[in-house]
Amino acid sequence: MHRPPGARARAARAAPAARRAPLGLLAAAAGAVLCACTVGPDYHRPEAPAPAAWATEQPWRAGKPDDGASRGAWWRIFGDARLDALETDALAHNQTLAAAAEHLTQARDVVTATAAALYPQVNANLGAAREKISKDRPLSSYTVPNSSTVQNDYTAGLSVRYEADLFGGIRRQVEAARASAQQAQADLENARLVLAAEVATDYFSLRELDAEIDVVRQNIAAQRHALDFVSSRHDMGVASGLDLAQQQSELDTTITQIDLLRVQRAQFEHALATLVGVAAPSFSIAPEVVRLNVPEIPIGVPSEVLERRPDVASAERAMAAANAQIGVATAAYFPSVPLGGNYGVESDRIGNLFSAASTLWSLGVTATQTLFDAGRLRANTDFARSAYRAAVAGYRQTVLTAMQEAQDGLTGYTNLARASTEATSAVGSAQRVVELANDRYSGGLANYLDVITAQQALLANERQQIQIVGQQMLVSVFLVKALGGGWQAPREPLAQASAPAGSPAGGGIR
Repeated sequence: MHRPPGARARAARAAPAARRAPLGLLAAAAGAVLCACTVGPDYHRPEAPAPAAWATEQPWRAGKPDDGASRGAWWRIFGDARLDALETDALAHNQTLAAAAEHLTQARDVVTATAAALYPQVNANLGAAREKISKDRPLSSYTVPNSSTVQNDYTAGLSVRYEADLFGGIRRQVEAARASAQQAQADLENARLVLAAEVATDYFSLRELDAEIDVVRQNIAAQRHALDFVSSRHDMGVASGLDLAQQQSELDTTITQIDLLRVQRAQFEHALATLVGVAAPSFSIAPEVVRLNVPEIPIGVPSEVLERRPDVASAERAMAAANAQIGVATAAYFPSVPLGGNYGVESDRIGNLFSAASTLWSLGVTATQTLFDAGRLRANTDFARSAYRAAVAGYRQTVLTAMQEAQDGLTGYTNLARASTEATSAVGSAQRVVELANDRYSGGLANYLDVITAQQALLANERQQIQIVGQQMLVSVFLVKALGGGWQAPREPLAQASAPAGSPAGGGIR
């Protein structure tokens, strides 16, 4: 078709302008991204309640926590090879721990998926279709009649989609996802710490029962010997039938205690089986009287203890994630600016698909601003702010609980150490009473009820002594858990190193 010279000139001038249009749009989009801002509050960890020092008694000394040090095998301080093996099996096969590890993997995948929105999405398109157009379709022009056609449509090309994060909504989502992943990491560490503490607690409870059963057995042997002695005296007419019946009753009662202790031991054994990932019927630990050594546990200042606890770290990361969600909700008030582009070819014949005449492209940007939503955006923002305040409250409560657990451990550790010394003295006194009661009974100066009473007191004191040692071990585990699972002690006690000249060393925790 012939076009006049003026039309050709206008077309020539329009062609460069059309080619420059995509470049202008790209430049404008790039400038908008460079000028982007991030709405919403930046995260700052709030203050947590923490005392300046612990309330302690002698002989406590300060420890120096070290977050860079490995704290995985803290249970080795107890020096028990069987416990070490159980802990290793539990960390390798416990199903709750395996689930926590998978949750961490999921959280990291969420970070990757969320961060992907910061980059363009590129898609490849390839299509082939054969279609018939209806002749009776509505007219597009009254001067041009419709006709029915049957034709092929072949397409190939690339499309690009990109959300310009002008106000930081996507960046806040990434920030929240990363904080949640860090929270999942802390939750995994806390699951390991709790699991290790449960294994140690159940193991020491089982060994305490082994020692208690051994003491009861020794008392049964002594009471059988006493029964033989009373029986021989009864046969000689020296002891009464009441003496014989009393000793038999005491023996039967003590034998009953063995069965009750075995029931408790079996429960701890089954609990350990579950913790190490083994079916309870297939698991057993041979009874053994093990010397329970209570370790010395130094402790740092309260703020250092908080930095080591994984549950406190998890609560703090939950606050950071909740704070970022406020920014996500705030960014929804501002326009969304998606950019898109397509480049490809389209033809009704495959042979012409990649010819110059078949080329097509498009490039565009749109901006969408919400004008009315009946309060939805405000409700979402208020919800995010409320969730953050709840996370702050949860964090502070976790800190208070950490302080309580650490202080409970310190108090129990000190008091039980004193009680253990007193129980040892009580056992020695009860043994002397039994010896005196037997001598008096043999000499005819006392009745056999005095011997029975002395035997009962000795058994009670011996069991109490063992139970206190068992409680000391449990409190030690509880205290290690309260401290976050590990520490490094200074080369010399801090109390001695920091004592003024001329003053006695000691005096608790700094």
